[in-house]
Amino acid sequence: MARVSNPISIPAGVTVTVSGQTISAKGPKGAVEYAVHKKVKINQDGSTMHFTAHDGEQGATALVGTTRAQISNVLHGVSVGFEKKLELVGVGYRAQCQGKVLNLSLGFSHPVNYPIPAGITIETPTQTEVVIKGIDKQAVGQVAAEIRQYRPPEPYKGKGVKYSDEVIIRKEAKKK
Repeated sequence: MARVSNPISIPAGVTVTVSGQTISAKGPKGAVEYAVHKKVKINQDGSTMHFTAHDGEQGATALVGTTRAQISNVLHGVSVGFEKKLELVGVGYRAQCQGKVLNLSLGFSHPVNYPIPAGITIETPTQTEVVIKGIDKQAVGQVAAEIRQYRPPEPYKGKGVKYSDEVIIRKEAKKK
């Protein structure tokens, strides 16, 4: 029995073309191509898409759900885009974007310069906020994780780089 995925509705303003096992999506934010595994069949009916597994292929049912989620993220990325917000918590911690480099002052003896990869835009609305935007969900999350890795939040005072929706569980200081 072949597994059929939930249908994906194609957003308005996005054009999707299927050629073989390659899906090309073009929208207001940009264009992305995605190569689908050969064990997964692609079915496009007007403004909806769904995926099925080839009969008798081992491991194909697991790929159907993964492919559906990936294509859903591609369509969301080219139509709306993705963004992650980071907050810098600590005295003297600040961020500033200069061209294709993000300058971070995180309490080290030297400034941290993070080169911004292609396809990603970084904004600093205030000195303690960093907004990462892009059409690729994985790339946006990877950049946010790399910036956060320079100074992860510590549990005693909460100082460091944290996601805006992240909750830091605080520890009590040592008693005398």
